[in-house]
Amino acid sequence: MVIDLNADLGEGFGIWRLGDDLALLDVVTSANVACGFHAGDPVTIRRTCAAAVDRGVTIGAQVSYRDLAHFGRREMDVEPEELCAEVLYQIAAVDGVARAMGGRVSYVKPHGALYNRICRDETQAAAVIDAVADYDPSLPVLTLPGSAVHAVAAAEGVPTVCEAFADRAYTPAGTLVPRREPGAVIHDAGAVTARARQMAVEGSVTAVDGSSVPIAARSICVHGDTPDAVRLARGVRDTLLAAGVVLQAFA
Repeated sequence: MVIDLNADLGEGFGIWRLGDDLALLDVVTSANVACGFHAGDPVTIRRTCAAAVDRGVTIGAQVSYRDLAHFGRREMDVEPEELCAEVLYQIAAVDGVARAMGGRVSYVKPHGALYNRICRDETQAAAVIDAVADYDPSLPVLTLPGSAVHAVAAAEGVPTVCEAFADRAYTPAGTLVPRREPGAVIHDAGAVTARARQMAVEGSVTAVDGSSVPIAARSICVHGDTPDAVRLARGVRDTLLAAGVVLQAFA
């Protein structure tokens, strides 16, 4: 059992700080670095990339809609050419900074509303995959197991990696419960760690209706912007290690 543990990092902006990036970088194996469209600024991106390189943590570009006001969690209808260009811009920006710090972008993870939209919208999925293919078709894209992204990416020769969310509620269909619904984000440490173990060891997750949903994931995400994110991430890491899981980045 080999699992990657990822978290969203670099999500501060200007004087606004969100989460404890340095503490989380001591826990995770992959860092989804905000690219400036939903959060993040040049200084934050530089500091996050430098800290990730220092710790041997793999860097990913967390691309999103251009939506600072709503933290990238507002679904938007963006023309495919524009969305492709904006995703390409974000990947190139973070990869340039990462390389200057001695690392590189090794994968791409869409954020928030864009992440969920392209799981079901082949047109927007194609725009995102086109951007990845234009920049570097060897870069894996993180997405849900049943996502439309898999088929779209396969057609362009772009690899995909399945991920699961230890701190998010699931529907019986294997999709994430929308954040606007009560209980969509799980804050109880015991529940989060138990779900991470279930995902890694049993390959399943318990949905909101109590049913068991198969979920073959290579990476597990713990959000960096939730309260007690560091404690939750440490709990997940310790639980997985105790279960005999090898923690290793996928890229």
